[in-house]
Amino acid sequence: MNNRERVLAMMDHRSVDRIPLMPITMMFAADQTGVKYGDYVRDYRLLIEAQLCTAERFDLDQVSCISDPTREAADLGASIRYFDDQPPAFDESEALLKDKTKLLELKIPDPLSGGRMLDRVKAAASLKERVRGQRIVEGWIEGPCAQAANLRGINRLMLDFGDDPEFVRDLLAFIVELELCFAKAQAEGGVELMGVGDSAASLVGPAIFSEFIVPAQQKLVSGLKSMGLRTRSHMCGNIRRILEPAGKLGYDIADVDTKVPLSEARAKMPEQVILGNVATVEVMRNGTADDVVAAVSKCSEDAGEHYIVGAGCEVPRDTPVANMLALRDFARSHTPAPRAPI
Repeated sequence: MNNRERVLAMMDHRSVDRIPLMPITMMFAADQTGVKYGDYVRDYRLLIEAQLCTAERFDLDQVSCISDPTREAADLGASIRYFDDQPPAFDESEALLKDKTKLLELKIPDPLSGGRMLDRVKAAASLKERVRGQRIVEGWIEGPCAQAANLRGINRLMLDFGDDPEFVRDLLAFIVELELCFAKAQAEGGVELMGVGDSAASLVGPAIFSEFIVPAQQKLVSGLKSMGLRTRSHMCGNIRRILEPAGKLGYDIADVDTKVPLSEARAKMPEQVILGNVATVEVMRNGTADDVVAAVSKCSEDAGEHYIVGAGCEVPRDTPVANMLALRDFARSHTPAPRAPI
């Protein structure tokens, strides 16, 4: 069973030879090849070399196009701040939809028109060619709430939920269309698994999540699956209040961050394949290899049979190599634990 086959089997709830290993590596990956992160996010050739190097060194089951949350917004015309060796960032004071009436003027950009979305599509195609079916190729798009925050500004968006719900629904509908367009281009480039980053969703309460985010997410997931894509949800942050509805969105894999006990996640998501949630800072970055083994062992025990090894969120760039090797060695040497009693 190769790396790709292992991930597909896990998503299908079939038996696997060992636990899959799929941590998010971005800045950590760039550092493996000595690439400055500002170059990593803007040149797909540097990204794929770093991803391939990291996947081979640590026996990861996937290679990923993930890099930063600004690609779609940049192609829409948003103001983006770029840095030499850090991820690009938004300036909320210059948000594209600071004036929300501008939503009516926005058009879905062609992902192949030469902007930052095209760079990710090229990464997908190159990774597919290079891995030759040995590892699963993962694309990435922004989730509805996260992209709404990117375009409107997180503080304005949180007020909009109460002050102008119809605007929020229109914005989320536009975003779903945008992300499905971007996903289709990546799928045609060679992606099999689509990651959806929606960290801002962890900031809303159950009522807002159910009323606004769930319908948008379900439409997005349905559209991705109609393209034949497998799906991965990444809502980093504390999602304990929304675990149950998050587990019913239809994703093949759901990342669970450190703040959520996996025993609780399993109880609320009984059939969901769960990925995570070794503490990114306390354990991966600041702990020892023995700490990593203890933490991932507990995760595996709590999550049971439908479990993929990973950190709570992105592996920090200065994580000791020994800690990543400990994560690798645990995955290599363990089969999924029997499901813990619920």
